[in-house]
Amino acid sequence: MENHLLLFILLLIPALASSDLLVTHVRTIKKRNVDNDLVVNGIEIYSMKIDSKVTSRFAHNVITSKAVNRGNVHKEVVFDVELPKTAFITNFSMTIDGVTYPGTVKEKEAAKKQYEKAVSKGQTAGLVKASGRKTEKFTVSVNIAAASKVNFELTYEELLKRQFGKYEMFIKVKPKQLVRDFEIEVDIFEPQGISELEAEGTFITNELQNIVKKTFSEKKGHISFKPTLDQQRNCANCSQSLLDGDFIVRYDVKRTTPDNLQIVNGYFVHFFAPTNLPKLPKNIIFVIDISGSMAGREIEQTREALLKILDDIKEDDFFNFILFGSEVHTWKETLIKATPKNLDEARAFVRGIGTSGMTNLHGGIMRGINMLNDAHEQNVVPKRSASIIIMLTDGQPNVGVSNTQDIQTDVKKAIEGKYPLYNLGFGYGVDYNFLEKMALENKGLARRIYPDSDSALQLQGFYDEVSNPMLTDVELNYPENEISDLTKNTFKHFYDGSEIVVAGRFIDNNQNSLTVDVRGEGANDALSYTAQQDAEQTAKAFQEQQYIFGDYIERLWAYLTIEQLLEKRIAATGEEKENFTAEALDLSLKYKFVTPLTSMVVTKPEDHDNQDGIADKPIEVTAQDITAAMLAPQSFLHSSYPTWYTSVDGDPHFIISVPQKEDAICFNINENPGAVLNLINDPVTGITVNGELIGDKKANSGTKIQNTYFGKLGIANKHLDLKLTVTPEKIVVQKGNEKTGFTWLDSVTLQQEGLTLIINRKKNLVVSMGSGASFVIVLHQVWKKHPLHQDFLGLYTLGSDKLSEQTHGLLGQFFRPIDFTILEIHPGSDPKKPDATMIVKNKELTVTRGWQKDFREDPAHGIDIPCWFVHNNGAGLIDGVHTDYIVSSLF
Repeated sequence: MENHLLLFILLLIPALASSDLLVTHVRTIKKRNVDNDLVVNGIEIYSMKIDSKVTSRFAHNVITSKAVNRGNVHKEVVFDVELPKTAFITNFSMTIDGVTYPGTVKEKEAAKKQYEKAVSKGQTAGLVKASGRKTEKFTVSVNIAAASKVNFELTYEELLKRQFGKYEMFIKVKPKQLVRDFEIEVDIFEPQGISELEAEGTFITNELQNIVKKTFSEKKGHISFKPTLDQQRNCANCSQSLLDGDFIVRYDVKRTTPDNLQIVNGYFVHFFAPTNLPKLPKNIIFVIDISGSMAGREIEQTREALLKILDDIKEDDFFNFILFGSEVHTWKETLIKATPKNLDEARAFVRGIGTSGMTNLHGGIMRGINMLNDAHEQNVVPKRSASIIIMLTDGQPNVGVSNTQDIQTDVKKAIEGKYPLYNLGFGYGVDYNFLEKMALENKGLARRIYPDSDSALQLQGFYDEVSNPMLTDVELNYPENEISDLTKNTFKHFYDGSEIVVAGRFIDNNQNSLTVDVRGEGANDALSYTAQQDAEQTAKAFQEQQYIFGDYIERLWAYLTIEQLLEKRIAATGEEKENFTAEALDLSLKYKFVTPLTSMVVTKPEDHDNQDGIADKPIEVTAQDITAAMLAPQSFLHSSYPTWYTSVDGDPHFIISVPQKEDAICFNINENPGAVLNLINDPVTGITVNGELIGDKKANSGTKIQNTYFGKLGIANKHLDLKLTVTPEKIVVQKGNEKTGFTWLDSVTLQQEGLTLIINRKKNLVVSMGSGASFVIVLHQVWKKHPLHQDFLGLYTLGSDKLSEQTHGLLGQFFRPIDFTILEIHPGSDPKKPDATMIVKNKELTVTRGWQKDFREDPAHGIDIPCWFVHNNGAGLIDGVHTDYIVSSLF
C-alpha cells in the first residue's frame, strides 16, 4: 500500500545541512567533549523520540524530532523518517519558535490544486513519496533562522499482522548525527495476555544488548532503548552515529480459546487464531517462468529457492512443476506424492532447469490450473487438503495469449474460486499491477521479489508463509440484523502462525453483546462452534486505561475497512471501482488517514484571510534569498541545445534529457570496479544493455570514492539470439554459436538480420538492433603509459522511442517522458553552481546546477551540457536504489 503525503512548507529553503530519522549498533565508550560533535553544518538535533503504543495489535506511533540552528545564518533542517508501507499517517505538524503549523488531510485532487497554487506563487512546496521493500520514506525540510528551534511531530497507525506465530513491528532508526536525547519507548497492552516479548536491533551487538530494556507481565509489556551519546558513536573518537538500521519488536499473546472478541462503543473486533490443529496436506503447483530474461542470477536464485522448498515439503503433500518459456513443459503429467524418492527426482529436475525462448505466461498458468482441476476430479489428491498455485515470472506475456485482460478472464474462469493463486513478480520488468489484480481476483495475493543477493531467501520466505495450511473455507458469521459495515469474513485458507481479523459496527450503538458462528474444514473433520462476548467483559479486560488511545477499535475498523477497499478496487472496474474508491476516500477523510486517495497539507494557521491556507509571502526573507529567487533557471543554460538523447559516459555520468523543458537532469553512479550495471532492459523487444565497470590502474588512497568507467558493454537481443560485446580493444558479434570479431582500427559497415553495425575507426561505434533502437558507443583512449587512467567507453542512445513502454534500467526508465519543477534557486557551496529544490516523481530533491560532458563529437575534451545534478547516486530520481541495478554478468 503506497502512502502519498503532500506538504506545503511556507518558507524559502536554501539547502544546506540534512538530518534524518530512523535506528542501530552501540557500545560503551569513554567520556569526551561532545558539544562540537552534536552540531552538523550548524544544526543540532537535540532530541529525537519514538513513542509507540500498541493496543490489541493496533499500533499508534508518534515520532518527535527537535532541532536548533546553532549557526549565525539561516539553515535548512530536514525531518526524514521511514515508516511501514502498511501504515497510514494520521498527523504531521511543525512548531517553529513556538508557532505550530498543523497538517490537514485533503482529497488528493484538492491538495494538488493547492500545491500548484503554491508553486505558481513561488512558495516552497513538497510532494513526498518514496519506497523501500517494507517501508516508505517521509521527508520534509524547513528553513529556520539563526538560533531558532523547530519541532517535528509525525503520527502514524497500523494493524500489526501475525506471521510465524508472532506480531512484528519495525522501527527504522537513522538520526545521521549524534543526538543528545534519543529514545524509543514501546508500550504494549493485550487483554488476552502477553505470552512472549522480544526486541532487537540490526545495529545492536551482543555487548550492547543491555541497552534494550524489556519487561512484560500479564497484559502489559514495555520496551525502551535510550543510548547515551558515547554509546551512539561508531568508534571511540568518532562523531558519526552508530544508529542505522531496524529496531524490531516481536510478541505473541496467550490463547486459551481460538477467539478474542472485543466490544467498545458500538464497534467490535474479532481475532481468530486456533492452535494445535493438525496441518492439512497441501497440493502445490509451481508455475515457473524460464524465458530468456530469467537467464543468469534470476534462474540461479529460483533453483536455489526451489531446492530449499523441496527440503520442507511434507510426505503427505502432492506437488508438480510447470515451466514456461515459448513452450510449456511439465515435470510430471499429474501431481505426485512427496515421497523421498520423488523428492530426490525433483531435486535433480530443478538443478537442470535452464532458460530459453519468450514468455508464454498464459500457457503455463492454464496448464497448472487444469492439472490441479484434474487431480481433484480424478481423486489423485486427498479430499481434505489445501490446493495452491504459485506462479513466478520476471517479464511480460508475449507468446500465445498476450493480452493481460484475456489472461485474467481465462484464469478466473478456470479456477472458479476453488483455490488461491499467488503471483510472484521477479524484478522491475514485470507488469506488477496485472499480477496483483489476477491474484486478488483468485483469492490470493501478489508479492514483488526484489533482484538482490537475497532473492532466493525472499522466494523461500514467501513459501514458508503459505506452507502450513490448517483450515480451508473459513467463515465467521455474525447476526446480519445486528451488524453493519463488516470487513472481510470469509477466507479460503488459514495458515499456521497467522491470524484472521474481522471488525464491524453494531446497528444499535447501545448493543453490548455479540455471537459469532465459526466454520471451517480441517485435516480430519469440520470445525464448527459458537463464540460469545459482551461489552462488560471487554471493559473488565481494559481496566488499564493509560494504554488506550482514543476510540482504538473504531479506528482499527476504519483502518481495516480502508485497506480492504483499496485492495478491492485493484481488481474492480467501472462503477464498482468508483464505489470502492468513494467509500475509501470518505473514510480516509473522516478518520484523517493519509492513503493513496488523500494527501496532507501543512498550512500557516494565522493566515485567516487566505482560505486555502497558503501564505502570500514567505515568513523569512533575506537579501540572499531574494537574489537567488530572482534568478531564472534559463540564466544558467547555454543559448543552444544539443540533439536530445540519454547517455552515460565518463565516471560514469548519466545525462537524462527533458526536451519539453529544453533542459536535462544528470547524476553519477559510484560503484566498485567489477560491478555490472543494467542500463537498459526491454522485455518486449528483448533488448538488454549492461555495462561492466573498471577502475583506475591504482586506487587513490586519499579518496573514499574511486574513479570508475565502463570498460565493457554488452548489448543483447534475446529474441534474435544476438549478443554484442564491446571493449576498448575489440568488438565481438555473436549470433547463436557463431562469432565475428573486429578491432577499433577497422572501418566497417555490417548488416545482417536484426543488426546494423558501423565502426568509425578509433572513434565510435553505431549499433541499430531489431526494432530500430540505436546506440552510439564512444571510445575513450588515453596515453598507454598513463600512470593512472585506462581506456573506457561511453554509451549514447538514439531512437529510444523504438523501445517499449516497459523498458527499464538505469537509462531505460527515462525513455518515457519525465517532468520536473525547479523551485528556490539559491547560491550553493560553489559560486558557479547554484543549488535548488526539484520536484520530480512526486519527490522533493536538493539539486545543483552544473555541467556534464557530451563526448560524441570530441572524445578527448567533450562539450559541456548544462543539467540539474541529483546527488547520492540519483537517489529519489531513479526507481529504487542504484544497487537494484547491479546484475551478475554482462549477459
